[in-house]
Amino acid sequence: MRKSIFGILTVVSIMIAGLSAQAAEPTYKGQFVQGGIVFGQTDAGATVMLDGTAIDTIAPDGRFVLGFPRDYEGPAQLRIRHADGTVEAFSYDIAHREFNIQRIDGLAPKMVTPDPDVISRIKDDSRQAREARTERFTENFLETGFIWPALGPITGVYGSQRILNGEARSPHWGIDIAAPTGTPVVAPADGIVTLAHPDMYFSGATLFIDHGLGVVSAFLHLSEIDVQVGDVVHQGDVVAKVGSSGRSTGPHLDWRVNVGGARIDAQLLVPAMEEAQKIANAGN
Repeated sequence: MRKSIFGILTVVSIMIAGLSAQAAEPTYKGQFVQGGIVFGQTDAGATVMLDGTAIDTIAPDGRFVLGFPRDYEGPAQLRIRHADGTVEAFSYDIAHREFNIQRIDGLAPKMVTPDPDVISRIKDDSRQAREARTERFTENFLETGFIWPALGPITGVYGSQRILNGEARSPHWGIDIAAPTGTPVVAPADGIVTLAHPDMYFSGATLFIDHGLGVVSAFLHLSEIDVQVGDVVHQGDVVAKVGSSGRSTGPHLDWRVNVGGARIDAQLLVPAMEEAQKIANAGN
């Protein structure tokens, strides 16, 4: 049984408001696309499996979130066991995307190929980030939808392949927003702070906000972090300042979003930057 694919997300608050808490059959809003995010809802008490793996964070009212990585091929196989024991299976085609190639030259060699004596530090940074992303909350933080955490020219996009000093590296997982050092960074949605690290090797001052149901925002290269682990933040609250810490060629915000272990495209959660800037300018 194949469901139709929904259009591009614009304002997620509208999208989420359209989900019915009483739906007996699952409903979906979002994009079945590489790097995409899909918000779903089934009946309370149901369990959900994607490609044979259980979605481990489902809200009591049946809300759940799916994330599709950059290179996901599909079709996605979803299996839902309802509270009454009935089972439904669904298959979803995943649209392919083209990703940009970016070249960055002039980096110090140690920032491209770390010295052996910092490998242990990098591994510990990765451990802390991984643990911060395994927190699981079912609060309805996502009801607010998402806004841009900062405004400015987009200088790096999700999925782009970076070539550093001529050497190909892993894809870029975030959206880079150019802004002067000290520019406020706001919470794009409600959530709980799960990581506030002053100096990671690659990402510098790094902040994680868990928005619930496995959706986590990461903010990299900050100059200042204004919140602490455990703080509950609300959309629009100032949580940090833009900087150029860690491996960075200039002041900017690198905003990343995970759904569980899937790194998804944060830009699919918000209106176009140009639209957001027009709204902001109109309010000034």
